[in-house]
Amino acid sequence: MEIHEGRMPYLGYETYYRVAGRSAGGKTPLVLLHGGPGSTHNYFEVLDALAEADSRQLVMYDQLGCGGSWAEAEGLWTMETWLNELEALREHLGLEEVHLLGQSWGGMLLLEYICTRHPAGVKSIVLSSTLPSSRMWGEEQHRMIRFLPPEMQRAIARAEATGDYTGADYQAAEAEYMLRHAAGPVPPDGPECLLRPRRQGRTSYVEAWGPNEFTPAGALRDFDVTELLRDIRQPALIISGGNDLCTPYVAKYMYDHIPNARWELFRDCRHMCFVEDTPRYIDLLREWLNIHD
Repeated sequence: MEIHEGRMPYLGYETYYRVAGRSAGGKTPLVLLHGGPGSTHNYFEVLDALAEADSRQLVMYDQLGCGGSWAEAEGLWTMETWLNELEALREHLGLEEVHLLGQSWGGMLLLEYICTRHPAGVKSIVLSSTLPSSRMWGEEQHRMIRFLPPEMQRAIARAEATGDYTGADYQAAEAEYMLRHAAGPVPPDGPECLLRPRRQGRTSYVEAWGPNEFTPAGALRDFDVTELLRDIRQPALIISGGNDLCTPYVAKYMYDHIPNARWELFRDCRHMCFVEDTPRYIDLLREWLNIHD
């Protein structure tokens, strides 16, 4: 399968992108927006098999502030930076018609793009383990914290009260929470793209989101498109896991409020359904994209 890599000048830096396969038979490219902010595109490479099996081009990139698009500068880590980057990338690659998939933070970016920029040429959207409101997300994470052992709940509460997230007890509690709801360690025989070293954007994550998944305190703390979901005209596929950071409440809220929506629950998965059940995820995407080409 053909892989093409490139770099797009952006804000005095460079945005790294990776294009897998070629679209044939009138099939529309799929552009993938990774999580974080700052998590890199790497995990999306498990979906390369879709490009080959479906003769469809996949476009993935490292958003400014991580991976091959490394940058560190004050004031960059806002929604506008990443919205403008997405628009610039579509123009740079000549992507007049696309399907868009956003996972976690990438879904927030996708929703903001659709709801406020009203872009042309978007045939469908895939909202994978994502959220329409930072407040809603924070409330749901705190609800799930109550299922941790009492000493871990207390450690998290102390850290939030003091703003000190360096304690060993807090870090153990956060690690346990993320193990339950985000992901576990990659086994030595796991996919190469998950084992490959990557440069995560910790600064962009903390300044844009906050110190952890359950404390939206950064520039994105007021993100909320709940009142705009009803105006989305693109068909929307919502995907979430049974043990996901994106709880069934969050996923169902999007399903209930987006007019032309479908929801698929991956009961045994956490926050990255495409990693934990790759074959089913690829089959689902292939079906969805071919219906909405």
